[in-house]
Amino acid sequence: MIVRLTGTVAEVTEDTVLIEREGVTRELLVPRFAVGELAACRGQVVTLLTMEFLEGNQSSGNLVPRMLGFLHVEDRDFFKRFVNVKGIGPRKALKALCEPVRRIASWIESSDAKALTRLPGIGSRASELIVASLKGKMDDLVLVDSTAREAKTGQFSQAQQDAVEVLVAWGDSRADAERWLERAAQLHPDVNAADDWVRAAYRVKMGAE
Repeated sequence: MIVRLTGTVAEVTEDTVLIEREGVTRELLVPRFAVGELAACRGQVVTLLTMEFLEGNQSSGNLVPRMLGFLHVEDRDFFKRFVNVKGIGPRKALKALCEPVRRIASWIESSDAKALTRLPGIGSRASELIVASLKGKMDDLVLVDSTAREAKTGQFSQAQQDAVEVLVAWGDSRADAERWLERAAQLHPDVNAADDWVRAAYRVKMGAE
């Protein structure tokens, strides 16, 4: 089983990424919340943590192997637990995960079933089942993300931290804002002012770099 794949991001769609390596291009399914970050990495070399599953009708023998890709360990760990909930298969999980896993894990740990219904394909019954199945099993993911966020904030300049606060005030999640700022800092190290960082982050968000 392939558990890690490194290559160049060739193309990104709303639910897949094409990774090129040594003349071979692989298609990986990705969660929706990761599409923006991957689009910002187009043409760059990335390492994705991977999982595999068979999709199709087992009784007819018409099964197609699929590979899933995740940028971060906590994303893959969350996904493994999420698909164990009754009625949540890989495709449904990928579609539902339009928010960073830290946020979803926080909703689960706080028993906020109503918030979970904001996820595509997750109704009230499914959200209650998710909470019943996973509450108490997400603490490590929430803590991992919080620790990483604190460490990352310490690496940002004051102007970059101000830009994060602007993006959050405009409705973006803090996790997304920090990822976009981190990528923008790699692409535009000469930017100094907070408003310029906001514009640079939004170029990353839109995949325009």
